[in-house]
Amino acid sequence: MQPSFTAPPVPATARPLGALLGDALRRPGGRRAVSVLSLVLFLAGVAMFAFPVGTDAYGRILQDNLQERFDDPEVVAAYAERRIPVGDGLTTMRIPKLDVEVLVVEGTTPSALRAGAGHYMDTALPGEVGNVAIAGHRTTYGRPLNRMDELVPGDIVELETPFAVYTYQAVPAFAGHANPWVTRPDDYGVVAPEPGKSLLTLTTCHPKGSAKQRLIARFELVKTEQTRPPT
Repeated sequence: MQPSFTAPPVPATARPLGALLGDALRRPGGRRAVSVLSLVLFLAGVAMFAFPVGTDAYGRILQDNLQERFDDPEVVAAYAERRIPVGDGLTTMRIPKLDVEVLVVEGTTPSALRAGAGHYMDTALPGEVGNVAIAGHRTTYGRPLNRMDELVPGDIVELETPFAVYTYQAVPAFAGHANPWVTRPDDYGVVAPEPGKSLLTLTTCHPKGSAKQRLIARFELVKTEQTRPPT
């Protein structure tokens, strides 16, 4: 009998998935397709696991290099003159509750943020009147703000510069929302200054692994410890 080019009739009742898969596996082409699909899924799983690990390792290398330069006299002089290049170290941020210690760089460009956290260039420097705004990664490049949602009013953040250590405390809920709180990714008002106040604002992506929203935490300066005289 000559092979037919017509489609076989559709059975009255659908066959179980296991039977259909068995038929596919019995065909050479089906076995190859399943093998290729299995390989693709395996590689995708490896990539999903390896990407954060790889970025964390890269971030640690950047942090080590930046830390070595942070105490250099030229860097100290540049800080005093407010001429820190984008990507250079600006302040060491410590969040004791989250066991975080990261060197924050100047700027929030993608390349700068590969160090883990970056300072919004148009905002105040640590200790100044204004709003020190810092963005940090949540799932890659060291993920310093991965657990920022665990912070509550009263929690502490320290910013250490070449001249002083500034302690900021998370403020109570305000303006009708909690602290931390979630907002739109284009809500740049969260980094605006408030007259007469010395604030710190941390921003990160929300939810984890997505840039759909932003998680914000607000702090106010409560203590200054001078470590060397300003030049």
